[in-house]
Amino acid sequence: MTTQRTSGRRKQALAAAAAVAALLTTAACGGGSDDKGGSKTGAAGYDAANNKVAQASLAKKGGTLKFGGAQDADSWDTTRGYYGFMWNFARYYSRQLVTGKTEPGKAGAQLTPDLADGLAKVTDNGKTYTYHLRDGITWEDGKPITSKDVKYGIERVWAQDVLSGGPTYLKDFLDPKGEYKGPYKDKSADHLGLKAIDTPDDKTIVFHLPKANSDFEEVLGLVSASPVRQDMDTKSKYGLHPFSSGPYKFQSYSPGKSLTLVRNTNWKQASDPIRKAYPDKITVQFFSDANQLDQRLLNGDLDLDINQTGMSPQGRTTALKQHKANLDNPVSGYIRYAVFPQSVKPFDNIECRKAVILGADHVSLQTARGGPIAGGDIGTNMLPPSVPGAEGQQYDPYGISGANKNGNVAEAKKALKACGHPNGFSTTIAVRNNKPVEVATAQSMQASLKKIGINAQIDQYDGSQTTGIIGSPSNVKKKGYGIIIMGWGPDFPTVQGFGLPLWDSKYIAPSGNNNYALINDKAIDGLFGQYVTTLDDAGKTKIATDINHKVMEGAYYLPFTFEKFINWRSDNLANVYTTDNYSGMYDFVNLGLKNPK
Repeated sequence: MTTQRTSGRRKQALAAAAAVAALLTTAACGGGSDDKGGSKTGAAGYDAANNKVAQASLAKKGGTLKFGGAQDADSWDTTRGYYGFMWNFARYYSRQLVTGKTEPGKAGAQLTPDLADGLAKVTDNGKTYTYHLRDGITWEDGKPITSKDVKYGIERVWAQDVLSGGPTYLKDFLDPKGEYKGPYKDKSADHLGLKAIDTPDDKTIVFHLPKANSDFEEVLGLVSASPVRQDMDTKSKYGLHPFSSGPYKFQSYSPGKSLTLVRNTNWKQASDPIRKAYPDKITVQFFSDANQLDQRLLNGDLDLDINQTGMSPQGRTTALKQHKANLDNPVSGYIRYAVFPQSVKPFDNIECRKAVILGADHVSLQTARGGPIAGGDIGTNMLPPSVPGAEGQQYDPYGISGANKNGNVAEAKKALKACGHPNGFSTTIAVRNNKPVEVATAQSMQASLKKIGINAQIDQYDGSQTTGIIGSPSNVKKKGYGIIIMGWGPDFPTVQGFGLPLWDSKYIAPSGNNNYALINDKAIDGLFGQYVTTLDDAGKTKIATDINHKVMEGAYYLPFTFEKFINWRSDNLANVYTTDNYSGMYDFVNLGLKNPK
């Protein structure tokens, strides 16, 4: 889950230096006297919805739920969307065979039936998955949702030339050789020619995997596995007005400005065990300035931030001092880090990579990101806390949160000597220009590396052009980007859902690359190969831990933080809780209002 996917391309509202100052202030803030017990205004209390349900019994039917955001979705098309908040919000108008439970914390990441009447019947040593659709499921015009609609929606993932942008796990798992050309090039009369999926009748769908993959059902829980009805498929324009299979449908959408959903009157509660559909209407207003968004939240004009990446430094400082009962401080599921492309010398040498890890001031980096509250705990390895197999700060092979937390100049210089650069070297740090926190992090790195003789210049690139700039290994090499500042969260909460695009050699791509370190390690590839055929949870967890250890032993990354956010919920918001299914965001699907307006 690329960080850009959820964070949004916020304009640089504050200079980096001002951002650092505000972050330092925030880190020291205590807040009012309303820590736990709620407030006079009716807010639930600080951290009341963090891995638990706040104001559950107070949600009433009706009213308008009001979201704000500093970033529109990459696409509202279920096939193309890849921002985490889009996946969360899309459950209002799309359903899947299975989805995450509507429960707080870790339980939310467990799968439960949605369009299907049960979880998969798995046969043929993990290669065949069979589902039966439940009764009464309909589209927004009242026609039944069929197994062919589910198949067609999945087939659209193959149409990457028309519908680029979303996750391609389904394509990779069901057709690894790329033999199917997608529904728009399908020569069969019904355009349902993907052989890996059978639809023997309108209520039955059967998936045949060429090779077993123990996370296949997790991938069917992503919105990219939503049904799409063929006669309503407007191809590249579908994201402007998706056809609803959920309790809400699009009324109006003005990209970058606003979105309004209203009730789908053909949706039946009896057919949907997941969605309570409390509000009558759901609105989203987009702002070009994150500070303006925060002010509207503080004023009570909006209920929550759709992007769910935390308030900006200015709004956060005010909120912690004056409105603490409206805030939650969840662990986000993201890791923020620096990564060292091995194509850029001298980072092809492990000792040079270790020198940066050992020489960096990890407390300063944490402070630049917002301190322990708004930034997160110091990151010591690369597996997020929400992924089975994670060990948190207990696994700290470089002493990042211990002996070396402020940087170990002596050890770093030893590593520099071992890599043939006893007097240091020069390099470039690449950082997105639209993220003040990332620019502040780069400046912190620059300062601590200077102490060990590494002179790092900072190149701020256009944050909306990430794919073509740092996603192009040839461009990274040409520009001499020895250090790239980035972040990542799980697409689904397993080591495969987090680490496969980052660490497996087959995911190195000429453009849109996410394996920035260019890791090509047979041991890591082999562990991923074992993982996908391992069906028991204990075995999968052990392999996940082993993969993380191999990655850290290679010194490909300097983790900054196991990220935390300060997120706002209005006094009027009910049935609010964070979920591991969406990396610590609030679960949007069953939010309600205490006093519908």
